Amino acid sequence: MRPFSVSGFVPAILLAASVLSAQQHPTPETAAWWAQTTALSNDRMEGRDTGSEAYDRAARYVADKFAAAGLKPAGENGTFFQSVPMREIALDPDGSSIAILHLQGPDTTLHFTSEVTMVPRGSMRLPVAPLVFTGYGLPLDGFDLKDKIAVFFNNIPAGLPAAERATFAARRMRALAESGAVAILSIDNPTGLEPFHWPAAYAKSVTLATTAVVPSQTPPVIRVNSANLEDLFPEDPHAWEILPAGIKGAPLPKLLPGTEARIRLSTYAKEIASPNILAILPGSDPALAPEYVALSAHLDGYGYGTAVLGDSVYNGTLDDAAYVALLLEMARDLKAHPPARSILFCIFTGEEKGLLGSAWFTAHPTVPVRQIVADLNLDQLRPIFPLKILTMEGIDDSTIGATARGIAASMGIELRADREPERNLYRRADNYNFSRVGVPIGSFIFGYNPGSAEEFIYRDWYTRRYHKPQDDLNTPINWAAAAKFNRFYQQLAVALANAPARPAWLASSPNAPKP
Repeated sequence: MRPFSVSGFVPAILLAASVLSAQQHPTPETAAWWAQTTALSNDRMEGRDTGSEAYDRAARYVADKFAAAGLKPAGENGTFFQSVPMREIALDPDGSSIAILHLQGPDTTLHFTSEVTMVPRGSMRLPVAPLVFTGYGLPLDGFDLKDKIAVFFNNIPAGLPAAERATFAARRMRALAESGAVAILSIDNPTGLEPFHWPAAYAKSVTLATTAVVPSQTPPVIRVNSANLEDLFPEDPHAWEILPAGIKGAPLPKLLPGTEARIRLSTYAKEIASPNILAILPGSDPALAPEYVALSAHLDGYGYGTAVLGDSVYNGTLDDAAYVALLLEMARDLKAHPPARSILFCIFTGEEKGLLGSAWFTAHPTVPVRQIVADLNLDQLRPIFPLKILTMEGIDDSTIGATARGIAASMGIELRADREPERNLYRRADNYNFSRVGVPIGSFIFGYNPGSAEEFIYRDWYTRRYHKPQDDLNTPINWAAAAKFNRFYQQLAVALANAPARPAWLASSPNAPKP
């Protein structure tokens, strides 16, 4: 992804951004949507962390709203709930550290979770090993990483073609995992589109409880706060050059070998469960009603975490309470005039932990998967500037793209394919698990042109609010944009549900099911 610097924007852009994000008055429909959003993401909902009592309380609220709208339960045992069994592994910060062994002077200790962090998978104590700086992690020609700790700066070299940028991160991790390294340290890029936040909120991992626990054959991957970069190579005079060059994707310095480190990781585990909430609005056409258009969003957030600006509740208002709220409003609205096909409302748990709720549902569906004709997923939506451009994941995968283009054009929206494929948004949301079982999908992101005020607003939101307590009800909403997207989404859902033929995969799609 292209590095971004706020300092590169002139004052005129800043002024335009403030105008674009200015408050308007919501329509009655948008006000009702925001009232549901408020109910789901106020501080009393405590961030709805997967497996928490607060999440269960939010799930009961959603189920009650579906019941009040007259929808049919689509969960287990005649309920709206599908229990998802999970296993949680959490990092013990007090028992985990990285000691940098200096050739001269006292050693330096990097502490979890303010200076280093990782998604844990078990306790381990690694032998002392040399650190080897590999630049951006690819190519690895000329590096001997066997029994060493590989270090890279987490950006993509400037100038790579789009196709190579889209796969660079996956190719890098595969190469490092196969290199013989005992551990991998990833130096955080503080200016990326989705900058990592420190102290870290991600010091635990959750998997489906049915996932076999087997010893990992790959080295642990540990993220390093860029503020502590020079601590890794304290005796190298060129270590300071890594950050200014790395954020630009420019060539990185070669560092001298010699620094060693000792890594100690301590974790603890427990079994948890958390429910999906599933509901059906039966279709009005007896011939098409056995088929379903799935509408999905995730209810879970991050719960409580390290305080930022004095706030420790990670409310997750736009990610993703607002779009659970949209599905609640749609359920009530569509009940009066059901479309031909049935609508399957899927509110998933564990999305932030790795798409777990949708993975469980698609592996243990409560309706036949072959009868789900499409999934329209709601995530990554930020109605914080006028809606002129909309990115669609899956736009060129199936006939959903053509239907969506027509509706968007009628509303004055330019619908685009993803122009930042290196963010891997297609595989980072619940729609991915539907596509894995052969269901065509669509998901959406508010778009912008490079260098525009909209881009500034978008990137500023990610810097200040994404996966932070500041993704809360104080987010400045562009009410007209929010209303416009909500109409677009409902029109697309109804169009797919009323179409004579179900959506079809395109033969040119790389995501289409293999024969």
